Amino acid sequence: MRTVQSGNPMKANVSWHALYEAALYETDREKVPERISQAELAILDRIRELFVTSGDHIEEQQFLDDALYALQALRSCAITEMKAA
Repeated sequence: MRTVQSGNPMKANVSWHALYEAALYETDREKVPERISQAELAILDRIRELFVTSGDHIEEQQFLDDALYALQALRSCAITEMKAA
């Protein structure tokens, strides 16, 4: 499920963050890859939105980068775990 971004930056922020947390805290191993993909798409949407928005967004951009890195690590662990099973 890909979220549609509205003109409200706070709503967009909540959308990607909620999907990010859903991926991190998913307990069903079968659902983890899909949760990661959903969160990554939402984060990339937010990054694109910030790219065209004026102002200083350094802190949020760093958090978005960190979130993508964490999702990559989670994906790597999930793949390793699935191969071991």
